[in-house]
Amino acid sequence: MAYFKYHIFFCTNRREDGSVCCANADAQAMRDFAKQRTKALGIAGREGCVRVNSAGCLNRCGEGPVAVVYPDDVWYRYASRDDVNEIVEEHLLHGRVVERLRL
Repeated sequence: MAYFKYHIFFCTNRREDGSVCCANADAQAMRDFAKQRTKALGIAGREGCVRVNSAGCLNRCGEGPVAVVYPDDVWYRYASRDDVNEIVEEHLLHGRVVERLRL
């Protein structure tokens, strides 16, 4: 059994050449917001709960900003805090994939 029920990775990569990347879309702030929301909902960091992490390049730059939820292997594209909040509340809290944001 996995240590965490869900593990979400937010690509926060910044490309040095200035080309399209998740960091340009404020990905670190979105990751920080997701972490705050999981803590506020009481589902963060404990065994059997949710872990929120930053990741390097996830190689989906043209589709970004992106996050991926494991073990479900569900990829999301988000554009706002509302989108991230929906991922947290629907997928991470209730186990329901947010189809409108799914890649």
